Amino acid sequence: MSLENMRLPTGFDALEPFVDRWAIKGANNRLQQRLNSQESERASFFNIGKDLVPPALELLDQKPLHELDEKEQRLMDLVLSLAHISLAVEIQRDHEPAHAESARHITINRATSDKDTNLCN
Repeated sequence: MSLENMRLPTGFDALEPFVDRWAIKGANNRLQQRLNSQESERASFFNIGKDLVPPALELLDQKPLHELDEKEQRLMDLVLSLAHISLAVEIQRDHEPAHAESARHITINRATSDKDTNLCN
């Protein structure tokens, strides 16, 4: 992918293949994507993304959430999705399919990570 086509900040090109699937707005949407994903998809995203979380947070912490540009917001959305995925990969592991059956009945109506909260005002 050429530099002008990059959808993430410089240094996070390893995450580009995951943007379409995992740069998701809304905590409930991230949960639903996790529940509807395959183990191999989650593992691939997790294995590449886990080591990029510290530098991503270092970059994203440099400005208030409401000042993130489009690339930075995509990176933030990926990091938030990775938090959902890490639960499945690191904690649920082989129990994720059984957990997903129950979790499909959950709806997250509001999360501090969603921009419609008062945290960004």
